Amino acid sequence: MRMQSIKKKVWLAVISILVVVIAAAIWLISFLYDELYIEKQIELLMNEGQYLAHYYNQHGVHEAFFERLKWSEENSGSDVTFSDDPMQLGSGSPFEPFSQENLITFEERQLLLDGETVVMIRSHPHFAQDILGVAFPLFEDEHLSGSILLSLPLAEVYEPFVHIRAILILSVLSVVVVIIIIARKIIQHTVDPISEMKRISMRMAEGDFSERIKVKRNDELGQLADSFNRLSMALEKVEDNRRAFLANVSHELRTPLSYMKGYAEAMEEGVIESKKGLSMIRSESQRLERLVNDLLDLAQLEGESYPLQCEPIAFAQLIYDVTESLDLPISNKQLKLVTELDESSIIEADRDRIEQVIRNVLDNAIRYTPKKKQILLKLKVEGEWSVLTITDEGIGIPKEHLQAVTERFYRVHQARSRINGGSGLGLAIVSEIVKKHGGKFELLSEKGKGTSVMIMLRNL
Repeated sequence: MRMQSIKKKVWLAVISILVVVIAAAIWLISFLYDELYIEKQIELLMNEGQYLAHYYNQHGVHEAFFERLKWSEENSGSDVTFSDDPMQLGSGSPFEPFSQENLITFEERQLLLDGETVVMIRSHPHFAQDILGVAFPLFEDEHLSGSILLSLPLAEVYEPFVHIRAILILSVLSVVVVIIIIARKIIQHTVDPISEMKRISMRMAEGDFSERIKVKRNDELGQLADSFNRLSMALEKVEDNRRAFLANVSHELRTPLSYMKGYAEAMEEGVIESKKGLSMIRSESQRLERLVNDLLDLAQLEGESYPLQCEPIAFAQLIYDVTESLDLPISNKQLKLVTELDESSIIEADRDRIEQVIRNVLDNAIRYTPKKKQILLKLKVEGEWSVLTITDEGIGIPKEHLQAVTERFYRVHQARSRINGGSGLGLAIVSEIVKKHGGKFELLSEKGKGTSVMIMLRNL
């Protein structure tokens, strides 16, 4: 079954409303004519006829009565017919007494004989038009002595209503036009932006995130368009990051592989000694292994379901263990390592991951701190938090790079040597691990004066 568009559904709803409005207008016109206007004419004829019948009962048949009939006919606008023969209305038209056609039916004649008033709407016996008539019985000594018929051609009754009907029809047409204009505006204002969202979403599904919805409004649809644009920008950023990530991964993998291939070829051709070549190949393979491990770690940490093996940890002791394992690179650069650790700090965390955090931060501090400088490790308990601060006297990070150094493969100095630089994943891993533990990670630095890394983890 073919799915209907929102625009088509809206137009169907509008057409349905128009049908209801037109039907209601037709019913209203019919009601005004049949129930109100004609009823009003009948009421006027009834009042006039009752007055004439009462006048007849008081004065009988004489010249004053006929003058009253003539006056009533001239002033009411109706035809007034008096018959002193009760049978005349039933046997023929009072307009032509010898006519063989009946103006009223036998049943209506019987109603007159019973003293009841008869209201009729039917064709005139001799004129091609309908008439509205009201017949009143006249009594003398409780016997039917005659009848009065007041009649109006329906054309005359209908004629004043023609102007009213024209006004009503014009009003209905105006309402229809207004509804169509409003519906068109609503569709342009509401449905068109949704259609635009659909078009752009299809472009997004094809990988194009560059388009934006141009909607300037403060209602829910404007908020939806704004959210849609933010989603598009976020997806565009994700796509850019993905491409940059793939480019960086390719570059990082290609470099050690190229070195390994080059040394292998040099060894085959006898350009370098086998021992030196194997040593370089082993170094590059270790670098490649670290990169792959870092990528796997980061991919796992960025997942929502990464399991942490949390346990109570003496934070100070863990820091001592890590610094002890780094004695060799620290002594090689003749660095002074100062520790101020609060032994009372106990945290619940994944030991391996927190060790990785400390090791990555210290590795950066050792790498970028010049010889014979100092690295300070300070651990203190502040309320529910254990705060570890690692401060070095290294080269520092320019202020404009501080917000980006935790991104994957981000390097402050893009052209630094392979010996001095890592993979660009260390701080990204640190940030994700701390985040997984519900902690806080802050980085303060000033170019040429060193860097301070603050890690906050909750106490047990």
